[in-house]
Amino acid sequence: MKGLFLSLDGIDGTGKSTQCQLLADWLRGRGHAVVECADPGGTAVGQVIRELLLGHRHSLTPTCEAFLFMASRAQLVSEVLCPALDAGRVVVCDRFLLANVVYQGHAGGLDPEQLWQAGRLGTGGLEPALTLVLDLPLELAASRRRQRSDATDRMERRDEAFRARLRQGFLFEAKRQPQRIHVIDAGGPVAEVQARIREEVAGVLAAHRGT
Repeated sequence: MKGLFLSLDGIDGTGKSTQCQLLADWLRGRGHAVVECADPGGTAVGQVIRELLLGHRHSLTPTCEAFLFMASRAQLVSEVLCPALDAGRVVVCDRFLLANVVYQGHAGGLDPEQLWQAGRLGTGGLEPALTLVLDLPLELAASRRRQRSDATDRMERRDEAFRARLRQGFLFEAKRQPQRIHVIDAGGPVAEVQARIREEVAGVLAAHRGT
């Protein structure tokens, strides 16, 4: 594909969505055509699934959650990601398959490797060229969540033991796949974190131009 696929991930409270927006703005300022998206969501079908997953009306098993996420992602890949990448655009995605592996696998009790395999089936093998995991100590992430004014979704209402497993899962997968999953310390001011993100992305952009 002509374009470049980037994703940001991490536990809630790391400023991930803000950093996605800042990264997209920076890339546009450098002359790139950018497509922003969120997983789950990004399509009409995906938005329905997102509301089901993040709302409070239903109790879902980890297996049910996993396959709903994958269904939304499959639609996103077909409708949004592949067309954008084929057209040479840069895609900045707020979460992708890694989140499935960590939330329902490492934290939820399902087999992470089976989730990777099933997830790749749903995406047709599409993976980000670079995933940046924003990392924070649990106490600081919790403090930041408390300062937010938006309503807490169903995923964010999990207990601290679940959050600890999430963080461990993200760090484990980054250590296992260092070639494409990099950890960013999200503990500093927003501008400092964004500077680290831009440095990582600039390297991938340079390599992509050279291919």
